[in-house]
Amino acid sequence: MPFIVTLVRPYEQVQGGLTVPEWVTAAFAAQGIDFSLRDCLSREQLAQHAGESDVVWVFGDHHVVTADNLDVLPACGAILSTGSGTDHIPVAEATARGIIVANTPGATSEAVSDHTIALLLAVKRTVVAQDRALRSGRWDRHVWWPGPSLCGQTLGLIAFGHIGRLVARKMSGFKMTTLVFDPYVNQETFAAHGVIAVGLDELLTRADFVSLHCPLTLETHNLIGDRELKRMKPTAILINTSRGQVVDETALLRALSEGWIAGAGLDVFYIEETAVGNPFLNLDNVVATPHIGGFSDEDLETFWRESMHVVLDLANGRWPRSHVNPGLQPKFDHMKAAN
Repeated sequence: MPFIVTLVRPYEQVQGGLTVPEWVTAAFAAQGIDFSLRDCLSREQLAQHAGESDVVWVFGDHHVVTADNLDVLPACGAILSTGSGTDHIPVAEATARGIIVANTPGATSEAVSDHTIALLLAVKRTVVAQDRALRSGRWDRHVWWPGPSLCGQTLGLIAFGHIGRLVARKMSGFKMTTLVFDPYVNQETFAAHGVIAVGLDELLTRADFVSLHCPLTLETHNLIGDRELKRMKPTAILINTSRGQVVDETALLRALSEGWIAGAGLDVFYIEETAVGNPFLNLDNVVATPHIGGFSDEDLETFWRESMHVVLDLANGRWPRSHVNPGLQPKFDHMKAAN
């Protein structure tokens, strides 16, 4: 029996077009993998096009592969989500069914870490506000004073995965103290990267910059709220390039408007794909971008390449480099016992 892989294409990619590079399909054909790209916009289409698939591959923010629809995927042993986030995948239900949920966090790590630092510097150096004032005809070096230099200040990273580690390395030239909160990372890893592991409250209290790099889970939903923002310094800056729902936006609006913290750099929001009515865009101490942190000239090829390698690993009985439900008993008979 061939190993069947279906890439399900959501609405925005049906409209905008999503084509698979020839080198990807050639690699699959060489391994005898039965691969297809299908439009799956409903439960019925998902059942029709992916019901016999060993791997259901989600490229983008797809909302048809849900907990309620996993029953129409009886052959599925793995769900591949291209990118780092899996909050749009029913991980708990998939795990209960023995379905591996794989992702490709390395595909966007360089770009997101660059963007994190860009936002941090833009907010700290009041770049956007200075630019707006200058374009309006106002030459005034004091109206948006940048404050102290970065050297000697404290950076706080919440989560220390691929992106957090790159941010720490790239920011090391500023000779900052780097604090990290991540209960899932061991002390050896912290020491190897020259960072200091602390609890969340200590990080919030000490850091001049708090940068969020955690996935969106039940545990991290609204992780940063009133209590956490009030623990931060009034001169501190919050950077969020993870997911909008990690921060309580109502609390953050109060914090920025009432001076609990000095500013924020935001690439993600509760409601995305619209600038209409977004209250953060009315605040001069916020630099905002449209969830573009993971994009670069190289990102699309990297997305395809890393996803292709995940599929090849799964087809050949190897655990993928990154999966978010380790320890499960896999549905695939050909998977190796160790993960």
